[in-house]
Amino acid sequence: MADFFEIDFLDVETRKSGDAITVHYEVGGRRMIHVVDGGFDAMTQRIIDHIVTHYDNKPIDHVVVTHPDGDHACGLRGVVERCNVGTLWMLRPWLYSEALLPYFPTYNSADRLASRMKQLYPYIADLERIADQKGVPIQEPFQGARIGAFTVLAPTPQRYFECLLRSEKTPELAGEPSNTIAGLLEELAQIGRALVNFARGAWGYEVFSPEETSAENEMSVVQAAVIAGQRIVLTGDAGRGALAEAADFAPVAGILLPGVHRFQVPHHGSRRNVSTELLDRWLGPRLPQRPCAGQETFTAICSSAKADPDHPRRSVERAFVHRGARFITTEEGDVTTRWNAPPRIGWGPLPVRPYPEEYEE
Repeated sequence: MADFFEIDFLDVETRKSGDAITVHYEVGGRRMIHVVDGGFDAMTQRIIDHIVTHYDNKPIDHVVVTHPDGDHACGLRGVVERCNVGTLWMLRPWLYSEALLPYFPTYNSADRLASRMKQLYPYIADLERIADQKGVPIQEPFQGARIGAFTVLAPTPQRYFECLLRSEKTPELAGEPSNTIAGLLEELAQIGRALVNFARGAWGYEVFSPEETSAENEMSVVQAAVIAGQRIVLTGDAGRGALAEAADFAPVAGILLPGVHRFQVPHHGSRRNVSTELLDRWLGPRLPQRPCAGQETFTAICSSAKADPDHPRRSVERAFVHRGARFITTEEGDVTTRWNAPPRIGWGPLPVRPYPEEYEE
């Protein structure tokens, strides 16, 4: 059979968006299965059932944790525990406690710092424990690592360490807020969401948040592959720094920019993760007018829950469409994007979303 791929974005339908992606492909006669992120705990069984149903119940070659947030890592704990997994790919902050120790003066030993970091990153600490119990090897997905047909474009070790030092989860900044303060912060966040204003914008007009995404999101593993001539990029929750670093390295992985055929919209469509300059670099300049239905030049897939009012942002959706995207979300159910893949009964193309005439101010 000719090379093929099928990449399935499972809908993580809660009040908060999450990522759960399964990848099945064949290159040079070798078939492989990857799981990239796993949403929350409730996604474990759905991921397993999906693989059994659609991928002939083959072992999982690679499991990739893009970053340690719960909406990406939680569901993978059950997958690694219950499935036959070849390799687990994830970055573990405590492995670098010796090098990081000088930056944390309140800690007098690398072991104490490592122990604290495991408490601060519980989901990946659990994954490490489960993998060790089952004898599943754990590899570091730093830039240049090869995960089957995919190449890691970001992060480099240097930028990962910088993100660790900036993270709000670092021991110096990880004081436990009282319930009162936590409640106040949530109340303020709700007020901020309620005050979002919308404005109408002409075709091609773009505006993004001046704020940057979190340090944890900037740790995201960005990976890319060329399968059957199709350029595929999976971004996790990567921010502007990660996407810029990944673009610098993309030619080494055979991804000649601009131009991608399948692109995961980072961080569920947040305005703090992309910019006009970055999208131009990855996808090309804005088109003079919207392409007709069926004439889109690439597919952009966004993992966003229907119950999540904050994702995707309309300004982000507009920006992808400006560059010729067929923009698809998981809000109506699981999404598959395929090339030369075996037929699958009951799965058809999703309707193209209407172009958002308005954007968030």
